[in-house]
Amino acid sequence: MFGGTFDPPHIGHLVLADEARSELGLTEVLWVVTGEPPHKPDQPLVPVEHRLRMVELAIGNDPAFEISRLEVDRPGPHYAVDTLAELAERRPDDKRAYVMGKDSLRDLPGWHSPARFVELTDAIVILNRPDVEANLEELEAQLPGLVDKVHFLDVPLVDIASHDIRNRVASGKAYRYLVPRRVADYIAEQDLY
Repeated sequence: MFGGTFDPPHIGHLVLADEARSELGLTEVLWVVTGEPPHKPDQPLVPVEHRLRMVELAIGNDPAFEISRLEVDRPGPHYAVDTLAELAERRPDDKRAYVMGKDSLRDLPGWHSPARFVELTDAIVILNRPDVEANLEELEAQLPGLVDKVHFLDVPLVDIASHDIRNRVASGKAYRYLVPRRVADYIAEQDLY
């Protein structure tokens, strides 16, 4: 499971998802577009249908990637733990890996029901960012069992952020090669950001 607002999805998202799939031998990466992220209550987002369409365009026909509407079709706010619980109920025989950045790992104790989140995952896949610290001993003390599930990925660091892309689009700067071509075309066609 790879969750996010994806406003917009960019090359860095694709690199991370593909590296997680490859390194852990995952059969699929489920891209979960968050409708109402509880940690970004004041951040203006483009409507979720645009974000869903951009993810669809970004992942194209890759058979290892699938888009999910779980958090779009259920009332918000949307918490990862609730989505994992719903996936566990719908697909009880699946193993569940959750892909996140190291900053999210660091902040995990502040998430909604973090112990249950850890319980519902078989692996927590972390994008290893050198500029972010996460103290595993402290995290394990707060969330027992966490460390055994953490897998750090050393992926090519693609320093791209969705908020930078939005700012570039808004100010008329180049952004075309920071997102997949079809996403760039969609942003222009829909006059987003």
